[in-house]
Amino acid sequence: MKQNFWKITGAFALVSLLLVSCASTAHIEKDESINFSKYKTFTWLHGDDTKLEKQSALAESKIRLAVSRELQKSGWKQVKNNPDVILDYDLLVERSSKEKKEPVYSQSYSRTVYNPYTRRYALIYYPSQFMGYQSYEELIKEGTITITMIDANTDKVIWQGWTTDEVNNKNLTSKEIQKAVSSIFKKSDLVKK
Repeated sequence: MKQNFWKITGAFALVSLLLVSCASTAHIEKDESINFSKYKTFTWLHGDDTKLEKQSALAESKIRLAVSRELQKSGWKQVKNNPDVILDYDLLVERSSKEKKEPVYSQSYSRTVYNPYTRRYALIYYPSQFMGYQSYEELIKEGTITITMIDANTDKVIWQGWTTDEVNNKNLTSKEIQKAVSSIFKKSDLVKK
């Protein structure tokens, strides 16, 4: 019974570690002199009437929806007039590269030798051996989402959160956007956990 408990606990710990290592790293900068408990309403810097190309408008609506959901979980409300903070975001997808390493092994081979004492041939097998790692650069795309909060009364940036992660395309999917926004707000103390 105890062995099963430790096996299950170990497996759970391993899966948790793998899931945490897959998450993108978020960074938060905030004005330490600000009491964030006084802020409860927000609006977006650019209204819904901005003219954007279709793909940008779709990404913008996905980011705004994801951020609004995270803030509303904590009791924040989106308003049109007299907000406490003004939100803005920035989305950047750029080419980058990352170093990859692959193990290198020698070629296995066999050799036939003649033993004059026994007058027989023998086959000697030499297995492959680990020789080190081969490094190479792989081209990737990295997407960075930055969310900025501006105090509506002072026009001062009071909070900024951002995360960078590898993406498959120049246009981020809903899942990638939600994952990035969630990782930013999980690190933040603005929303209830």
